Amino acid sequence: MRPGRKGGRLLAASLSTLLVTVLMMVFLPASAEAAAPPRPQSDPFYRPPSPLPAGRPGDVIRSEAVTAWVLPLVPMNARAWRVMYLSSDAKGRPNAVTGTVLVPRKAWNGPGKRPLVGYAIGTHGLGDHCAPSYGLRIGLDYESVFISALLARGWAVVVTDYEQLGTPGVHTYMVGRSQGHAVLDSLRAATRLDAAGLPGDSPMGVAGYSQGGTSAGWAAQLKDEYAPELPIKGVAAGGVAADLSEVAEHLDGSLFFILLGAAAVGFDAAYQELPFTEHLNAAGRALMEDAQDDCIVDALTKAHFKRMSDYLDVDLLNTPEWQEKLRANRLGGGASPSMPVFQYHAIYDEMVDASQARTLRREWCGAGTTLRWHEYLLPEHALAALGAAGDVQSWLADRFAGRPEAGNC
Repeated sequence: MRPGRKGGRLLAASLSTLLVTVLMMVFLPASAEAAAPPRPQSDPFYRPPSPLPAGRPGDVIRSEAVTAWVLPLVPMNARAWRVMYLSSDAKGRPNAVTGTVLVPRKAWNGPGKRPLVGYAIGTHGLGDHCAPSYGLRIGLDYESVFISALLARGWAVVVTDYEQLGTPGVHTYMVGRSQGHAVLDSLRAATRLDAAGLPGDSPMGVAGYSQGGTSAGWAAQLKDEYAPELPIKGVAAGGVAADLSEVAEHLDGSLFFILLGAAAVGFDAAYQELPFTEHLNAAGRALMEDAQDDCIVDALTKAHFKRMSDYLDVDLLNTPEWQEKLRANRLGGGASPSMPVFQYHAIYDEMVDASQARTLRREWCGAGTTLRWHEYLLPEHALAALGAAGDVQSWLADRFAGRPEAGNC
């Protein structure tokens, strides 16, 4: 569908974000916190061996059977393992990433082998305890319902934590190349986890929204170069932040400025040669100190309508050094996905500007990608994820069934 009349950008916090806040407050009483497993910060499972073991990207370093929960007291109907696996950072250097592999308890009785979906999470926060491998163990991951819906179709699912979310160090938030590697290597890891029983030639898909949509897009774009052996049948990427320079301009001074600040922290973690902390003023240092361990619910309560100039003594994002790294992590303009892509966006997205996503669509289409584009009339970023969930599942089901996708470029 094509967009209708353009509306004004929303200034109110999203209803869905408020709903997540309320649910998490309701389901995290003091007794549940006391009974929870240790947080990643104090759990030896999340500390990578030093030096890292020799191996290929996707090799499993360690694993452990766990119970995954949709909500507290509501377990997922799946066998689950948390894993640590080898991957690569934005510069191609080996690193260790954690995640969760989930396999439905019910035997697969569809045609062929059980499909495997690499689920790329949206923004969870910078704190290690925000990692989905921890949230799924305590029933407090806000994307658990989407993951459960995939499992209900009989598909196996692997959920990456991304680089340094859970493991030591600062999460490289919104650094596309790192996130794409983590997603692709999670698929490899799931098939190399013997207990899961997932063959390497299982039909695969990737799905994600927001940060996850960007990660899914990078997995699609990097696949032929980085993981050519993976039989990925389709990638569903929604709310994609393809051009971070444009997204930054959209967020600067907005209600959701904190997401821009978090992305700056993520790039600083990935590219330590970039100037950053030395240009923070007192307010900037205080915000970093306050927000560095926040999950998304806490983070979204901070720094409303602020600008980068409120926290820095230079126009940092427009320096040559930062522009170079932002360009290196811009989707489109180079290699394009060889598998079908379902790209979708909210017309009136108040967090991730839709115009730069439309540019990505044009570039991928122009480069020959078979792309299905859809814009949702839902007037808000997170609500579009809810509205698109059924379409994403149906689209992936068609890809796994071998039905052709003509696209609508």
